[in-house]
Amino acid sequence: MFETLSERLTNTARNLTGKGRLSEANIKDTVRQVRLALLEADVALPVVKTFIERIRVRAIGEEVGKSLSPGQALVKIIHNELVAVLGSDSVPLDLRAQPPVVIFLAGLQGAGKTTTAAKLARRLIEKEKKRVMLVSVDVHRPAAIQQLQTLAGEVGATHCPSTEKEKPEAIVERALDESRRQHMDVLIVDTAGRLHIDEAMMGEATRVHAKAAPHETLFVVDSMAGQDAVNSARAFNEALPLTGVILTKADGDAKGGVALSVREVTGQPIRFIGTGEKTDALEVFHPDRMASRILGMGDVLSLVEEIEDKVNRDDAEKLAKKLKKGRGFDLSDLKSQLEQMMNMGGMAAMLEKLPLPGNVNPAALKDAANEKQFRRQIAIINSMTPGERRFPKTINGSRKKRIAAGAGLQIQDVNRLLKQHLQMEKMMKKMSKGGMKKMMRGMPGGGMPPPGMR
Repeated sequence: MFETLSERLTNTARNLTGKGRLSEANIKDTVRQVRLALLEADVALPVVKTFIERIRVRAIGEEVGKSLSPGQALVKIIHNELVAVLGSDSVPLDLRAQPPVVIFLAGLQGAGKTTTAAKLARRLIEKEKKRVMLVSVDVHRPAAIQQLQTLAGEVGATHCPSTEKEKPEAIVERALDESRRQHMDVLIVDTAGRLHIDEAMMGEATRVHAKAAPHETLFVVDSMAGQDAVNSARAFNEALPLTGVILTKADGDAKGGVALSVREVTGQPIRFIGTGEKTDALEVFHPDRMASRILGMGDVLSLVEEIEDKVNRDDAEKLAKKLKKGRGFDLSDLKSQLEQMMNMGGMAAMLEKLPLPGNVNPAALKDAANEKQFRRQIAIINSMTPGERRFPKTINGSRKKRIAAGAGLQIQDVNRLLKQHLQMEKMMKKMSKGGMKKMMRGMPGGGMPPPGMR
């Protein structure tokens, strides 16, 4: 997300390096570049105008400290304004109410409301230890009701059944009664949508909302919808008392303009962003961290939180003890590491959160460490016998041929994996004997990860 905007803004700031003061002359071209970057990222024109004016006023005549270049000073100004546009602070869900607390999801068809309902339920169950019930009032699409029931089973939520023959208001009333009877903490209502805004949909949404009397009313919007998302946000904001926004499909959106526009149009905080299809791919939206990501500064805090949340601590401790005792890093250990990285969205998702030097191309790194490559490596290891995984040196030519055939790949792929494992094994030995410094010195390129992990 924000790849286009990030690249343009960081290049613009870099062009100012070497100038001693941010003046009217050298700011004019920079402001024009920022304006073009925002427009290319599908940011709404009124938002662009306001944003640019604020930057221009703050940047002209800004004194540059001894340790700051004008580029860094401008990045600081843009960062602060991005944080302001995105909402300044993250706003958690307010669950301080008489249970069941009702969360109402509204939005157009195809925005991802049903999947988001399941993601939200999983988050509340796992992190907040809440008992959650899901109900769909989308009587126009029976498949949506069936989908929600399936997803509820996956995430461990209770599902309140409904049919296309019922009225949405009656479904909500029954779901409220059922959630009270079963002592639920939260009831999430998945509503109907249309491909476009129309009076019938808005009328139904308003009636169901009045019957549900929700504590939170969240507008779910597709990040890739562009200006349509801004128009629908404005319409829903006028029809319903929105309390927040959830951005979906952020992993497929390179522009990111919707995030800046919707926040400004609705005046409501962005609560979460959906970063994938899996039910755990829902991140809390932190405006300051997102602004840092846009400007190529990374988001190390979110990465640390994700590692703590998704990395299997028991497996990590077992590996650490194993290395400490001097036992080798075998191919089963490598497979475990690859699976954990995939669980975190792959290397590409991790790179998005890391601050990278200006001469490093993030796109090239992501292409070199994509999920497909991880899957191939895991397939190769799966084709090996337990003995071969434990003692890779026993893998001769005939075994390589068998392993490659079993994985549906070439012998060169097996050789590449074995070479990568050998380099990692050497690093692990150095780390167990002399700490991180020796490990980094032993890495190819004096600190770069081995081939396949770059």
